Amino acid sequence: MFEFEVLHKDEKTRARAGLLHTPHGCVKTPIFMPVGTAATVKGLTIDQLHALNSQIILANTYHLYLRPGHMLIAQAGGLHKFMNCDLPILTDSGGFQIFSLADTLELHEEGVSFKSILDGSSHFWSPEDNMQIAQDIGADIVMQLDQCTPYPAEKTFVQDAVTLSANWARRCKAAHTRTDQALFGIVQGGVFLDLRMQSIEMLGEIDFDGYGIGGYSVGEPHEIMFETLGEVCSALPQDKPHYLMGVGNPTTLVQAVALGVDMFDCVLPTRTGRMGCAFSHEGRMRLKNAKYKDDFSPLDPLCSCDVCKNYSRAYIRHLVVSGEMLGGILLSMHNIAFLQNLMTQAKEHIAAGTYDKFLRDWMNSPAANDY
Repeated sequence: MFEFEVLHKDEKTRARAGLLHTPHGCVKTPIFMPVGTAATVKGLTIDQLHALNSQIILANTYHLYLRPGHMLIAQAGGLHKFMNCDLPILTDSGGFQIFSLADTLELHEEGVSFKSILDGSSHFWSPEDNMQIAQDIGADIVMQLDQCTPYPAEKTFVQDAVTLSANWARRCKAAHTRTDQALFGIVQGGVFLDLRMQSIEMLGEIDFDGYGIGGYSVGEPHEIMFETLGEVCSALPQDKPHYLMGVGNPTTLVQAVALGVDMFDCVLPTRTGRMGCAFSHEGRMRLKNAKYKDDFSPLDPLCSCDVCKNYSRAYIRHLVVSGEMLGGILLSMHNIAFLQNLMTQAKEHIAAGTYDKFLRDWMNSPAANDY
């Protein structure tokens, strides 16, 4: 029920366009996945996500486990029925959320103890527990439990995390029994290329349906990420999808596709939208700025989304400065559409063999250095 096909490869870069088959439909890659952490992409309906050309969305095991609870979601018939979603869904393991709360956790070979961000209650997850929760929630794609390391971090600490994550990966694979659900491993190793290669070798021996690339975008400059990302993508199995986790910067997406990344997710388009910011080919637009007060042009004249067709910068600025929730909703819609359209262009250029030109044109555009 899960298959990945590479349909086109760009000869001058490592970009590739593919087709990801899931029980809830096919996904054309490269693709950006909007984040619906708590079973909702904030402020948007599933119909709106369809209209924005979203093919797959992401939810989070940690948050859904805490509220409303994985057993309630299972009782509802799974996450798709619970949230009335006909799109494919990927759920993160929750490892990043747990390890971002480093002062509240205890790490063991057996698993991780942590406290709820809701009420301070104590919880323990083994890899087996994590897989059972993921299977109860019922997304199309789930991720192994891993240890995500911060930046900066000592190499010995990162080495231990790579080893622990690989051990947990084996246990996750053994515990995962749903045949209608794909399981991805997660590459760790921080900024250390030799540790990244070690992680890939250990995960390859286990053999997953796809591979997340974790431990980037955790505070390091993106230039440092790009020092190793290309080698990581080249070393991963080429017949499996490559998922760069937690990245949604338009320029980073365009660059990472050229290195062989197929999937992305991030809260950036919706979070910045709620903060009054819009993506555009001119760069990031901060709608609170007074210069937009009487600007009746669309957010981005090059964008064909419904927001740009129907609303002006002046109107959206009015909503933002007035604290009207519609402002954040419209900006979230536009920002998601912007990234989806960017990925659609990427697919078209990969198929045409012109991705290198697309990359150069973007990197020479006004927007390239403004995200």
